[in-house]
Order: sequence, then structure tokens, then C-alpha cells
Amino acid sequence: MPAPLVVINTVGLPVRHLALAPRLSALAQKGWSRPMQEVYPAVTCAAQASMLTGELPQDHGIVGNGWLFRDTMEVRFWQQSNRLMQAEPVYATAKRRAAKQGTSFRAAKLFWWFNQGADVDLSVTPKPHYGSDGNKAFDIQTTPPEWADSLKKRLGNFPFPTFWGPMAGLGSTRWIARCAAEVLRSAEGGPPDLTLVYLPHLDYDTQRFGPSGCDWKRLVGELDAAGAPLLDAAQAAGARVWVVNEYTHLDVDTPIHINRHLAKAGLLQSRPGPFGDQLETFASAAFAVCDHQLAHVYVRSADELQRVRDVMETIPGVGRVFAGLQRMELGLNHPRAGDLVVLSKPNAWFAYPFWLDDAHAPDYARTVDIHRKPGYDPCELFFDPAIRFPKLRAARRLAAKKMGFRTRFDLTPLDASLVKGSHGLRVADPNDAPLFIADGQEPPEGDVRQPFLRNLILSALGLENE
Repeated sequence: MPAPLVVINTVGLPVRHLALAPRLSALAQKGWSRPMQEVYPAVTCAAQASMLTGELPQDHGIVGNGWLFRDTMEVRFWQQSNRLMQAEPVYATAKRRAAKQGTSFRAAKLFWWFNQGADVDLSVTPKPHYGSDGNKAFDIQTTPPEWADSLKKRLGNFPFPTFWGPMAGLGSTRWIARCAAEVLRSAEGGPPDLTLVYLPHLDYDTQRFGPSGCDWKRLVGELDAAGAPLLDAAQAAGARVWVVNEYTHLDVDTPIHINRHLAKAGLLQSRPGPFGDQLETFASAAFAVCDHQLAHVYVRSADELQRVRDVMETIPGVGRVFAGLQRMELGLNHPRAGDLVVLSKPNAWFAYPFWLDDAHAPDYARTVDIHRKPGYDPCELFFDPAIRFPKLRAARRLAAKKMGFRTRFDLTPLDASLVKGSHGLRVADPNDAPLFIADGQEPPEGDVRQPFLRNLILSALGLENE
């Protein structure tokens, strides 16, 4: 087997800012770098699945970070099951081909999505524990299971609040990079043949402030420094290092409350209750699952499709609407996708709220609750500016929780205008495109498409042929 390969996903790193990262720049100088063309939607789960399987979302089935599960009519986001991918991921292909050649193959998957049940030898993924009283304890889950305690003993607990929420920042990236270094140094049998690492640092301020409002020198410098232990461990292990990216961000100034438009048109129904309004998927003629700059709109019957499309095309900020086979233009012609797929204009994004009066917002709306919300909510990256001392309130809520009281961390604002950056569309300028760094034989001129990564990895591992 050739030298081990480490693939680092530095989500949000555009071509134009590579020079701000000395260590990553050195990698590019030793090999080559290119813009990486995004899939639609340019969001985490769809992009990662395309890079892992070599297919478009309409073939691997991951049509976004979340979608409507039509059999139960439930909207689910951030599912971790590897079985949701309907095409074979690269680590399964590599293991099968290596076995045919009479060799072994070992893979590690560190914080990449679809980690549960993945055919890898070592994995680490965020996985809280949930109590019957509604309590939640942050933790990681690993394969093999004993790695969790070993990593926490060496690195401390994974800093979950820095992975997502109003305190999201550098801490999680530092921990994951050190975790990856431990894997390369300490994994039984030596460094894995393929190690996938996710470093999320550039995905936070870019949404809070927009790319034009970010301190790129500081942010990219922090990312580069955080990755140093990983790069040093890779060098010591004789491993090659590649850098990939899922997407980059666009400045936005227009949140599109698409579900409120559907509600005002009498197409979306919600149910009032003691915990606020709740989306009624069965009763609604149409509703949207919002995912950054793309929305999947699910329509109850074909007879209502044109009426819903007419509503979509009159909403300010909407770019294009795709129905039926038109979704093939986006690589999204799949049963999981919306009956209508709607793209925003570059300066706009889709906000999920479906209620018309914030006084009746569901109780989860003011919390960080990624699994309960029927859409992606970047407002979770902010403390509500209406709260004078949000960290003090958070400390009080935490104290009450530790004493056994039921409580909600109601710190999330409902004001979508706070969000200044989004993604989901392809960027126009190649300098703003996601960065790809690799070595070995350079592909032909032009952008490298995300699905190409799978075959490039197999070739680098000497497993390009069945």
C-alpha cells in the first residue's frame, strides 16, 4: 500500500486566502492547488457525501443537511447514519478492493458526517447522551468504544459549545486536530491508510459577519496554527496530506421567510399549543425545508404544484424554481428532494420560521436545537442581543440544570437579519471558490468537482482498479 493519506476538510477556506496560512501554503507549493467546484446544495452533508461516494446528490440521496422523511412526514436534520448514503463511500470501496488484492486497508473518520455504522476502523463523532427528563450530556462516540476514554484522558473533554452555538469557535478545531494527531501516532497497527479530518473553524464568523466582514488574517492564521499538531504528526508518519472544502460563503442581507409566505397563502398549517405553534406537515398543502440558500418545498398533490410555484416565484429574494425533471440541472432529481427546489439570489438565504407571530414561536426556536427545528437556523450562532447579560443567564440556566430543575437555554434570537453570511450556491469568482490542495498527478485544467475526490483518493492509495 502507498503512503498513508490524510484528507483535511477545512470547510469555508477560499482560494484567495491560502497565502494567509503558511503551513497550508507550503503543502500547496509541494503539490498543487485548485478551486473545487461545489455540488448543489453547497452544504455540509451533501458535499461530504459527494466527495465520499463520487456521485451527485440525486445518486447518493443526501439532498441537504436535512429533508422530509416522507413515510413519517417528519423533517430530520443532521442524521448520522452511514446507511443514508445510497452509494458506496470511498472507505468501503477501498477496503473491498484491497481485500481482492490480498492486502489490508484501514480508515479513520474523524468528525466527518455519516459516521455511525461507517465501515471504518476508527471513528470519532460528536454524540451527546439524552436523558428521559430532557437532560443532555455532551460527549463523543468512537469506534472502537475504548478510544473515547483514551482521547478524553489525553485531550480533555471535547469542547462541545465551541462546535456549534453562540460560543462556536476555535476550541473545537484545536481539539479535533489534536485528536487526529493522536490517531496518526497511536492507532493500533500504525497510522491508517486513509484518515478523514473535519476542521470547522471558518464556518462560524463567516455566517455571523459575512465573508466581507471577517478578519481573514486572524481566522485563517488560527486555523493554520490549530492544524500544526496534525500536520507534524502526518509528517512524522510519512503521510501525504490533502486539503478539501465543502463550500465558501456569500455576503447576504435578505432573509427569505418562505414558510410565512406559504402560511399567508393558506398553504402551510400549524397547530397552536402550550409550547408554541408546531408545523403540521400532514395538514399542509406545502411547506419548505430551509437549508441556507436552497429550500426543498414539499407539495401535497400534483394539482397544487403550479399554485405553489406561483407563490414561490413572487417572493422577493428567490432566484430560480425547479420542478420535476428540472431538478436534474442541479443534480437533485431524487425522491428525498422537494417537489420544488428553490434557490435564493446570491445576497439572500432561506429562514425556516413558519409562525406569523413571534409571541407564538415554538419553544425550541429560542434555543440551540438542531434536531427539533424543521430547518437550518444560523441564528443559533448568536446570543439574543435583547438579553443584557446572556452568559450570566446561561450560567444560571446551567446551575439550575445541575440542581435537577427543568430549564431551557432560551438565548437564541429570532431576528434573521443578524445573519450576514450564507452558502448553498456556487460562487462566481474562482478565487472565492473552495480550495483543494493535493499532490501527485495534477488533473486537467479547470475546476476539480467535488465528486472527483473519491477516484483521486483511490488512485493515491493504489486502488483505482477493481
